[in-house]
Amino acid sequence: MIRPRRLATVDLGTNTVRLLVVEADDEGDDGAWRALHQTQRVTRLGEGQASEGRLLPEPMRRTAAAVAEFARAARAFGATRVRIVATSAVREARNRGEFVARLEAESGEFVEVVSGEDEARLTLKGVTSGLPGLGDSFVLFDIGGGSTEFVLARGGRAAAAVSLRLGVVPLVEEWGEPGPVRWDRFARMREAVERRLAAEVPDAIAAAGADELVGTAGTVTTLAALDLGLPAYDAARVHGHRLRRAAVERELALLGALSVADRGRLPCLEPGRADVIIPGIAICLAAMARLRREHVVVSDRGLREGILCELLGGTR
Repeated sequence: MIRPRRLATVDLGTNTVRLLVVEADDEGDDGAWRALHQTQRVTRLGEGQASEGRLLPEPMRRTAAAVAEFARAARAFGATRVRIVATSAVREARNRGEFVARLEAESGEFVEVVSGEDEARLTLKGVTSGLPGLGDSFVLFDIGGGSTEFVLARGGRAAAAVSLRLGVVPLVEEWGEPGPVRWDRFARMREAVERRLAAEVPDAIAAAGADELVGTAGTVTTLAALDLGLPAYDAARVHGHRLRRAAVERELALLGALSVADRGRLPCLEPGRADVIIPGIAICLAAMARLRREHVVVSDRGLREGILCELLGGTR
């Protein structure tokens, strides 16, 4: 009888650090695992990076503490492998070597910095592991803190992909404000995002005639939870939800009427996401416009599940 293994993944993003600990029964079967523990923390690693070009001391301190805590928690759950993957904030920082060394010293684990292309590939792997009925082709977009990825998938594999240096943290630093949204400023931000997508998402992806548009990460999952009126976040309800453009516009109007502090008191909207949800909506709406879609299929699974699938498959 094969003894189940316990594995853990840490997704170290520009805005959020996410931990997943699982028990896996069958090495090589992407779906044969059961979640034992999952949690996340908004550490805003990319705070101030857009203007400085480097990671700043306080965001590094917050993030290193979270990663070390999550690594200890994974080992306490009996994880024999802990794979930590860092994305855009770390890969683009001038002081990334210094920070990675600190993370490894404090966590006791190796830290892997992935390219934008590998981030897109892993996210696709995580999404397809949880949404098997998407059809032969779809476009996936992943709105992150420091970057946004678009992937055209055919037959479960990436046919084309692009990673844009366009994320919610630099957008909120440029356009955000603590009070209710000033709609003239939002319109300018939305137009700027739409111009970026028109220029940087190639027609090979945007005009490929894919069956579906799929979204993952915090913006779209939060919007789905709000659209469903959930009193608390429920991954099973959010996963696979069809989020219509009209619902996104409605949530924008409701959220935009509130201050950042008031948004953070809403169910399913953690305080660390209360400011970045508005630029996230701008990217979401721009993606729907670029792909000419009236709805997006929401995936609760993403990068950390893709990392796990590779661990199970023995490729890392």
